[in-house]
Amino acid sequence: MVPFDKLAQITQRFEYLEARLNAGASPAEIAKISREYSDLRPVADQIAAYRRALDDLAEAEAMLSDPEMRSLAEDELPRLRALIPEMEQALRIALLPKDAADARPAILEIRPGTGGEEAALFAGDLLRMYQRYAERQGWRFDILEQQLSDLGGIKELTAHIQGEGVFAKLKFESGVHRVQRVPETEAGGRIHTSAATVAVLPEAEEVDIDIPAADIRIDTMRSSGAGGQHVNTTDSAVRITHIPTGIVVTSSEKSQHQNRAIAMQVLRARLYEMERERQAQDRAADRKAQVGSGDRSERIRTYNFPQGRMTDHRINLTLYALPQIMGGDLDAVVDALVAHDQAEKLAEMEG
Repeated sequence: MVPFDKLAQITQRFEYLEARLNAGASPAEIAKISREYSDLRPVADQIAAYRRALDDLAEAEAMLSDPEMRSLAEDELPRLRALIPEMEQALRIALLPKDAADARPAILEIRPGTGGEEAALFAGDLLRMYQRYAERQGWRFDILEQQLSDLGGIKELTAHIQGEGVFAKLKFESGVHRVQRVPETEAGGRIHTSAATVAVLPEAEEVDIDIPAADIRIDTMRSSGAGGQHVNTTDSAVRITHIPTGIVVTSSEKSQHQNRAIAMQVLRARLYEMERERQAQDRAADRKAQVGSGDRSERIRTYNFPQGRMTDHRINLTLYALPQIMGGDLDAVVDALVAHDQAEKLAEMEG
């Protein structure tokens, strides 16, 4: 059952915000109100449609007693009786507590795991997969830091992704991604298993994470390209060490000022995610970890190239569409993970 008191509260709040916007609030207040108004509008529209459907159902049921209208009511009732449970389910999902970070841009980090050069090549494949997915979504994808292996794989990658709903869709990608295939470096045609780790962190703002100057050590150093090419003769690369946690972040673009800003952006994201994970663990101390907990030590997915198969182990999803997935068509995977997460939260809320 949908909580009608909650629906009434949302409608009243939405109408209040609408009235405040129409009344001509101050620019600062308008900016604040507009964000909340935009967030509530889809839910308010769903509530209004649900109430109209309930009114239509009551009207159709009343028409059954009218001989002239009975035939019309009998045609309409099956549609309404099928529609209303669907609308109630959609509303229950809409009323789930929102992850405050869902609307934020994200920091993506990819590193090779076990498997040597083949793992680095697979990390490069994952990078291209996410780049193509971002392109499909209309997101902006900027590589902040990239170190290539001798064969052109990825030794380390940090990227910044901006757009609508970036973290909401990518947060379930954090974890160990395993690949099974015949490596380019394998002459005997044997299938190897290697892995890469992916971390997706919500971008943190300065107001979220305060980093005292005394807590960081900033070192500058010379940066060079792969194989020692394109050597930068100035000490422009920046390494920031967060002393309390031991986190080390580097950036080696051409501008030292830019590197400092990039490194601080990544450091804030890592510290923000650590705090989010700590709070989540506190809330779920006695509960089994849910999908999307961000545990990067756990194998979450296997990409089997000989069989053209991808399996997400958290939700037992297997798709025989590996070329399309590696080409950035991740919608079926992301949608299934989001639906599973919603089902878990609904069960927890209603249990």
